[in-house]
Amino acid sequence: MLSQEPAAQGRGTVLVVDDDSDVRFVVASGLRQAGFSVEEAETGEVALQKLSQGRAEAVISDISMPGLSGVEMLRLIRARDLDIPVVLLTGRPSLETAIEAVEGGALRYLKKPAAVAEITVAMDEAVRLGRLARWRREALALTRPFSQFVGDRASMQLAFEEALEGLWLAAQPIVGAKNGVIFGMELLARSISTRFTSVNMLVEAAEKLDRVAEFGRRVRHLAANVDVAPDHTLFVNMHSLELDDEELYSEQNPLRNLGCKVILEVTERHSIDLVKNLKEKIALLRNMGFWIAVDDMGAGYAGLNSFAALRPDIVKLDMSIVRGIDQDPYRRTLVRSMAAMCRDFGIPLVAEGVETEAEKSVLVELGCDFLQGFLCGAPKAPRIRSPGSPLRRPVPTASA
Repeated sequence: MLSQEPAAQGRGTVLVVDDDSDVRFVVASGLRQAGFSVEEAETGEVALQKLSQGRAEAVISDISMPGLSGVEMLRLIRARDLDIPVVLLTGRPSLETAIEAVEGGALRYLKKPAAVAEITVAMDEAVRLGRLARWRREALALTRPFSQFVGDRASMQLAFEEALEGLWLAAQPIVGAKNGVIFGMELLARSISTRFTSVNMLVEAAEKLDRVAEFGRRVRHLAANVDVAPDHTLFVNMHSLELDDEELYSEQNPLRNLGCKVILEVTERHSIDLVKNLKEKIALLRNMGFWIAVDDMGAGYAGLNSFAALRPDIVKLDMSIVRGIDQDPYRRTLVRSMAAMCRDFGIPLVAEGVETEAEKSVLVELGCDFLQGFLCGAPKAPRIRSPGSPLRRPVPTASA
């Protein structure tokens, strides 16, 4: 049975990759003295072999190496593993190299010579993120029991259609972290279906039946009828595969006339790298007036990959690192780091899953701009929108 969160496993196992044996020795020795288990590799090729044997929870690598460079190695790692965090080191930092590192999915980018203390903090963060990502995927896997439909696709099709008919949206407020003023509402899909006991199951059925686009269209239709105050936004969840749905960009998109009020919250259940012409599609959505948000930031590589690929207008912290943050210094370090990154880019940060005053106090102190969770308001059925109301694009400012 899966525990509520990853069990303590020591400080973690780190793979140190560098063709310079002296640098590799210094980094590896520093991490061992800090309490990490350390594997070493002198080339990217050797590192990939060790990773295929499951011999590390996080990687720290030089960028300039003979054979595979650190960035090339990173891309090959991402092709097979979305969870393992990678920190890159370089003695010749440049804007181009930093962009390559972020777009390739690097967690951090450090300049040589990096202090042992700085490397230790980075690898603590990396191991923690990797464990959270693996735990989260395990948890999702355990909530997907489809035994009732084994060998009976027709029955699953029928149950899916019934679930779509019974689909409705609940609205949960997102409020300013400091002033508690409502900025917007996230619309959460719900169904009266008795065959699918959770929305996760319903979404997975859509994936199995190749009907993700149909599910997304139904959600958008319902969202377009939600009544929202002129100065509020609507956060609408969108499966990454919906980015390939032509209707999303057409006149048939019922949210098109509400684009100036809608934040499309991209959830990366499938790798966003698989979306064709991603940059052009995101640019088109922005031209239509939509905001773009990254969901589940902090849950592992998925959120980081979305951040680099989508260049979001808003970032949402995954609730797995928000829950109990007042009692966990590791979570506080992660959120502080992500808040600083968002602040540097001028991107508002939303913390999901806030349930206690203690969590709220810490999140405000760490620099979160908006909060969402039962402490701020429970999901409930929204009012239906009446046509003709004025539309005005609210601006998500930091430190609300």
